[in-house]
Parts: sequence; C-alpha cells; structure tokens
Amino acid sequence: MAATMNALTAERRAMLIEGPIGRALFKLALPITLGQILQTGYQLTDAFWVGRLGASAVAAVAVSFPVTFLIIALGSGLAIAGATLSAQYMGAGNQKMVDHVAGQTMLMVAVTSTVLGGAGFAVAPFLLHKMAVAPDVYHDALGFLRVSFVSIVFVFGYAMFQALMRGVGETRIPLLIVLGTVLMNFALDPLFIFGWGPIAGHGVMGAAMATAITQGLAVVIGIVIFARGKHGIHLHWNELRPDPTYIRRAFALGLPGSVELSTRGLSMVVLSFFAAGFGTLTTAAYGVGSSILQVVIIPAMGISIAVSTLVGQNIGAGKTERASRVAVLGAVASFLGLTVVGVLAWVFAPHIVGFFVPHDAEVIAQSAHFVRIISLAWGLIGVQFCFIAVFRACGNTVMAMTIALVSQWLVQFPTLYILSKHTSLHADGMWWSFPVSNIAGALISGICFAAGGWKKKRLTDEEELKVAITDEEIVEEGLR
Repeated sequence: MAATMNALTAERRAMLIEGPIGRALFKLALPITLGQILQTGYQLTDAFWVGRLGASAVAAVAVSFPVTFLIIALGSGLAIAGATLSAQYMGAGNQKMVDHVAGQTMLMVAVTSTVLGGAGFAVAPFLLHKMAVAPDVYHDALGFLRVSFVSIVFVFGYAMFQALMRGVGETRIPLLIVLGTVLMNFALDPLFIFGWGPIAGHGVMGAAMATAITQGLAVVIGIVIFARGKHGIHLHWNELRPDPTYIRRAFALGLPGSVELSTRGLSMVVLSFFAAGFGTLTTAAYGVGSSILQVVIIPAMGISIAVSTLVGQNIGAGKTERASRVAVLGAVASFLGLTVVGVLAWVFAPHIVGFFVPHDAEVIAQSAHFVRIISLAWGLIGVQFCFIAVFRACGNTVMAMTIALVSQWLVQFPTLYILSKHTSLHADGMWWSFPVSNIAGALISGICFAAGGWKKKRLTDEEELKVAITDEEIVEEGLR
C-alpha cells in the first residue's frame, strides 16, 4: 500500500500548489536565504580564529579551499537530483516515491562521499606538492585538508538532508539546525585550535575538526528527523537497499549539475589568474569586489532555490502554467531586489569597500570602481538564477548546465580577454566582462524559458513510477 502524507505535510503541499504564489515563494525563500547567510559563518569563524595563528596558517586554509570546493561540487549533483525528484513526487502526492528518493539519495551520498573522501585523503600530499605549497604552509595545509576529506561524508550528508527537505517544502528545520551548528562551531574552533585544559590544541587542523564534529551532529539530527517521518519524508530501512534503476537515473540527472559547479570553481581560478596578470592592486580589488558579490548573490540563490522547489512541486502536480507564473514572479522579484541593491552599492561603493580595506586609498578606489561597473547588472543575475532553477526543477539539468557554461566560458572569458588585452581598457576590460556575462545569461535563459520546452518534461510519469516497486510488492502482486 502506498504511504500517505501526514496532515502537516499535506497542508504544506496544498499551500505550495494551490495557495497564493507570492506568499508561498516568500515563506520558502526567507528561511533558505537566512540559512545561506548562516552557512557562511563556517568560513568566517575559521577565518577569525585561524587568523590569530599567523599568515602561514591563513595560507594553509586558503590553498585547501579550492580542492575541497571541487570535491564538494562533484557530489553536488546528487543534491540537485534528490531535490528535483522529491519536489516533483511531493507535488504528485506520491509519498512512497518521496521516501524512496530520500533513501536512495542518502545511500548514494554515503557511498560517493566515502570514495571521494578516501581518495582525497590518500592523494592530499600529491595535490599540495603539485600546487607548489610553501614548506612553512605544507604541514598545516595537509592536516586541514585530510581532516576535511574525512568529514566530507558529513558535509555531503547534511547537504543532502537540506536538499531533500527543501524539495518537500520544509525550510524552517534546516535553518534551525544550521543556526545551532554555526554557534557550536564558533565555540569549538578555539577549543580545538588552541586547546584548553586536557584538550590539546591542533592548530589549523583543529578548525577542520570542529567543522567535522558540528556537521556530524547535523547529519545525526537529520537522520533522526527522517526516521520519525513527521516533516514530509519518512526514511525506512528497506528504502536503503540499492535500486540500480533509480541510481542510474539520479546520476544521469545530477551529473550535469556536478559539471556546472565544478567548472564554476575552475572559473574562480581563471579569474584570479587574469587579475594577477594586472598586478597586486587589481588582484586586491578583485578579491574585495568578488567577496562583496558573493554576499550579494545570496538572496538571488535563496529565491532561485525557492523557485526550484515550487516549480518542481507544481510540475509534479501537473500545474505547468502555475509553475510558469512562479518562475516569472521569482525572476521579477529577484531582478527588482538586486537592482535596488546594485543602485545602493553604486552610490556607497567607497564606504562598502572601506569596510574590507579601511586604510588603503588605492585599493579602495580601484575596488569601488569595480563594484560600480558590475553593480547595475546585478538584477540580471537574479533573472538568470530563477530561469536556470526552472530547468533544474523540471529535470532538464543539461540545459541548466549549458546556459551557465555558455554565459561564463563562451561569453565572459572571451570578452575579458579581448577587452583587457586588445583595447585600452586593460583591467577595466576584466570588470566589464561581468555585466556582459550577466546580460548574456539573462537573455539566453529568458529565451529558453519563453520557448516553453521545459513544460513538456515531467519525471513523475507512470512509467517512471516502476522504479518504486520493491521486491515485497512484486510478491504481493503475484499472490493476488
């Protein structure tokens, strides 16, 4: 017999597929955005405490970040697949498939993260040697990197919990868990970095240990919530048995997302390389400006994730026109909100930059110039994010990947090279490549959205439901 939804889950589903769209979008986006902001607390906390160990300790964390980011990006596709499928099956009212998706996703996460973490632990010394890490940084970087690889299973596990919860429309619980773990991490960081009483200090490696403990606790809480089954997903032991058909389907759905995020990580390296070619002042300006940009796009990410959940559930419920209205409202709201932020950033750019580098007039001037060039096109980032979220939500992750890659690798980088190397703009050519890329991404994603092909793709068709049939059900059918 198919599993049934409890009253709370059914009420939330009704709000998402039948209630006012604006209210549903806001109720989803706000906790997601706050959670994204809190998530940055891990990096800020590590930077705060590790910074007290000296420059070599800070460098050890800095050289480790691109490596761990790449590994996490490789596994991110599973989160995209899990969120997409759980949203569509929840919209279709198929609780059994929602639970099946959760069980299979957690199983794949456990296996994938163990393999990637073990491989990373083994090759960490080789990677650091290839990166030509300085001798005074190597020891701390190796310790931090290896502990980070060991804890990948927890990082992946909690990321999957968040993605699945968002897929069924539950965003409040992940926010509360993130709040608790960030506060705990702030307390554990100095304890494991510097030591206290019988607890020995482990320097830079202690920061990674604190993160591993808090993420591990978050995973345990997530599993308990799934096991209790009161918030949209009920994890059963029989759902943890490998389902080859589903696993192939999830990897096919998630692989483009992993490719997209991995290449985005690589693009950060390329942009840093270009900036370094113009000297220390440009490099510093890029560092400050990109940090501000990362903060600015958090609301755009929050709205786009909310759009993805709402669109996925409405597609699952067969309400494609309502899903279209969700996407348009999300894109308009994100455009207007980020445009206002962009105007404020243009006006107050020197003051905002001065918060990061208060005593260097040259860096402030160059960074403010960078921020002013890119700020007026920030609204288009929100438009692109929302329309790409639609393609992910309907299961067309190849389209989402293609748009992101084209706007960055076929538009931004060639524009950057031509303007900076073959015109009188020089470093300004790098800055202008950002709004050019944003305009291109918004136009391409908007045209693809308007074409409407995404409305024809639905992952909950009857032939897909065969994935959920377990051995026990086959036996039962044979006895009837």
